[in-house]
Amino acid sequence: MLTREEIINDILTRSIDQIVDKDRLKKRLLAGEKLRVKLGIDPTSPNIHLGRAVPLLKLKKLQELGCQIVLVIGDFTGTIGDTSDKDAERPMLSKEVVKKNLKTYIEQLSKLINIKKAEIKYNSEWLKKLTYWEIGEQADLFSINEFTSRTNIKTRLDKGSRVSLRELLYPMMQGYDSVMIKADLELGGADQWFNLLAGRTLQKHYGQEPQDILTNVLLEGTDGRKMSSSWGNTINLFDEPKDMYGKVMSLGDDLIITYFTHATDLPIEQIAEIKRELDSGVNPRNIKAQLAFEITKIYWGETGAQEGQDFFNTVISGKQAPDEIDEFKTTATDIIDILVESKLVASKSDARRLIEGNGIKIDGEVIKDFDFKPQSGSVIQKGKRQFIKYIVK
Repeated sequence: MLTREEIINDILTRSIDQIVDKDRLKKRLLAGEKLRVKLGIDPTSPNIHLGRAVPLLKLKKLQELGCQIVLVIGDFTGTIGDTSDKDAERPMLSKEVVKKNLKTYIEQLSKLINIKKAEIKYNSEWLKKLTYWEIGEQADLFSINEFTSRTNIKTRLDKGSRVSLRELLYPMMQGYDSVMIKADLELGGADQWFNLLAGRTLQKHYGQEPQDILTNVLLEGTDGRKMSSSWGNTINLFDEPKDMYGKVMSLGDDLIITYFTHATDLPIEQIAEIKRELDSGVNPRNIKAQLAFEITKIYWGETGAQEGQDFFNTVISGKQAPDEIDEFKTTATDIIDILVESKLVASKSDARRLIEGNGIKIDGEVIKDFDFKPQSGSVIQKGKRQFIKYIVK
């Protein structure tokens, strides 16, 4: 059982990029202050992924220490778009898309946070009420040079790429969120540094004590680049156990310790021992299986982790069909129509591309014929993980 000080030291050292003000923050946490801890999440995608879960794991520990967690759902800022981590302009999203994306956000966040004890705020509540006078007053606190000196913005300007005035407004909006909830501490990714500092500036302007800041390192995705919904390289909190486990197993060996450190809450000492095992020549696959089980267990419990492991060993490694396969009953007889109607694919053209790429199997055999008619009872497989049992009505 870790002491309070050990938990605080872990929060302030693990997965950290930068902190303001570390000494003050540590004293306040040791003193048991019930800090108002803010995390803002824009629903630019329907899924929350493990990259976003890095600060969520810290929030979980801070909540257990007695802090008041305040989750700011960016239903307004989500339409504007933050380009802090982008090398091109992020398009505005419609209110309808944002509303659809955030449909299950609270349920996803509850995988790690005790939602009943957290405050949930939607920033449209205050941002949509601001007038030009108030926006102008806030904008006067910042210079264009401060914004354009940011690495990704400077790179775009140097290339002659468009940078919209809308993008200049985003840091102010995120900063004003901190004013409205009276944040003592804000968490965010390393790419959020400028936005989090804007919160301190605005809080000073409105007579509040400026928030402390804690930014975390950015987690790589399944392809080794920064995890991003835009790139499709994510492991999502709502991925089914078999998919979550399988995605972790697909990671490069060089990411094993990175994921143990940033995507699990195993003690650092235990992770150091795992690293020594890897360095001694232990098969990385065995260690990765341990990692996949640990991550899946966080979000789906021991039962879900075991389900993911069993599926991987039987279907992916053993190349066998799973014991339980959902039946799909239809009057369709051609494989193209079956694939579309079962929603294994989005369109007939997708179905043809998959067949051409050897991506569809019937009863374990790759098919090449667009006009193939499977028998009722056949098992249709898409890729490595998706199966249906075809039943003729």
